[in-house]
Amino acid sequence: MFRSPLPDVVIPDVTVYDFLFGSLAEADRERCALVDGPSGAATTYRELQARIDAVAGALAARGVAPGDVVGLHATNSVEFVVVFHAILRAGATATTVNVMATASDLASQLTDSGATTLFTTSALLGQAREGAAAAGIPDERVIAIDGADGHPSLDELLAEQHAAPDVTIDPATHLAVLPYSSGTTARPKGVMLTHRNLVANVVQCGDLVGIEDDDRVLAVLPLFHIYGMTVLLNMALARRAALVTMPRFDLPEFLRTIQDEKCTLVFIAPPIALALAKHPLVDSYDLSSVHTMTSGAAPLDGKVGAAVTERIGCRMRQGYGMTEMSPVSHVIPLDRDDIALSSVGITIPNVECKLIDTLTGAEIEVPAEGVSEPGELLCKGPNIMVGYLGNPEATAATIDADGFLHTGDIATVDADGLVTVVDRLKELIKYKGYQVAPAELEAVLVSHPLIADAAVIAGRDAEGEEIPKAFVVLQAGAELDGDDVIAFVAERVAPHKKVREVAMIDSIPKSAAGKILRKDLRALEVVA
Repeated sequence: MFRSPLPDVVIPDVTVYDFLFGSLAEADRERCALVDGPSGAATTYRELQARIDAVAGALAARGVAPGDVVGLHATNSVEFVVVFHAILRAGATATTVNVMATASDLASQLTDSGATTLFTTSALLGQAREGAAAAGIPDERVIAIDGADGHPSLDELLAEQHAAPDVTIDPATHLAVLPYSSGTTARPKGVMLTHRNLVANVVQCGDLVGIEDDDRVLAVLPLFHIYGMTVLLNMALARRAALVTMPRFDLPEFLRTIQDEKCTLVFIAPPIALALAKHPLVDSYDLSSVHTMTSGAAPLDGKVGAAVTERIGCRMRQGYGMTEMSPVSHVIPLDRDDIALSSVGITIPNVECKLIDTLTGAEIEVPAEGVSEPGELLCKGPNIMVGYLGNPEATAATIDADGFLHTGDIATVDADGLVTVVDRLKELIKYKGYQVAPAELEAVLVSHPLIADAAVIAGRDAEGEEIPKAFVVLQAGAELDGDDVIAFVAERVAPHKKVREVAMIDSIPKSAAGKILRKDLRALEVVA
């Protein structure tokens, strides 16, 4: 086993709300907490806390209490932050929903999580209402944050001026959030993260990520995703910085917001890094305020990262994690210019790791010098999830008897404790930072009457980024081309889950037990 080269940190035994706002000093109350990127409107810490308390009171007045689950289906905004923390302040559990989710996706997540209330926006109300209705949530429990006929609005909840409820919960066991993750292979599952999990990860990473109270942190990555939720939202607030929200990524607006709001620390995913490295529009904006960009959610190519550093003149860092780890387990610290971007950095404090041989299960030794043999990365610490909601089998397959979470990623560690992820054991595809489960797409593909069998793997686009690629076996005598297959899937899944490339083959390679041999499909790609 190996641990962080840094000493353990003390993790306070408090709720997320108490951690962020319980120690809010009077001097900090007039500091800027949030900036709406499109309009520039600012919200102070005093105003933010008051709105959170009022919405928590309105939820309690509607019967929301500890043990209840509330859905949040919205793009990044000041209102998202208010609602998210109000749910937790009321003692309930927030299940955040991808804004690209279909009505079917929504219904599945709301039903599985047991959500009784849903917050959404007018722009997303169509699929939200349909998904909520399928999950048994009536219209009066679907709250349109920005207002819509027939639905309560956030302004109405605030106007009720209810006091925040007095709730007593155990931070170590009470679920704060239920984000949905595909784990290593299968359909999305509810990841049970406690208040302690979320607080721990902020404390573990705070000094390494290096957000300070004079930073202006850009939140273009979605706050419904655990990366945005912990590293951007909660960490910025904990460090008393200002968080600048953007509802979606649009390159000109992204560049304008950095320039006009003088953002200093920007968290991105690799596709944004690629745009920053190559797009000519970048040179039209003043990005000199940025001192650091940190990439996560998917592997960053070292050459792309170096190109961003050279072009913008900022530091580039990379981190690693997964939803099941709240999410961070490794990061290149702000003060470590000596660590190459090919690495994901050091293990964060309070986390134990080990590498195991994927064939034998034997532990791989940390070398006295040089780099270890590759093995699956396992992690254990206070940021590791409780388990998957209602799925003890999947939990047992992911967290072993010793409490180590099996990440499904193959990594090496060197004598200095630097970890490098070199391959993926898990089948999950990362498309522009979003999780795409092959099994989900395969189920859609084989529902086509002309498709006899199908398999999906991670292909590569012209820029080297992962894309969902389908291998399809047609029924005897059937006529279907790749464009037909792509269109069929696109009508049935969220945009980020669409198949981007199709190959027709005679049969899907499978093991004697019927498991798809994806390594054989990857070998076909190499031959092609």
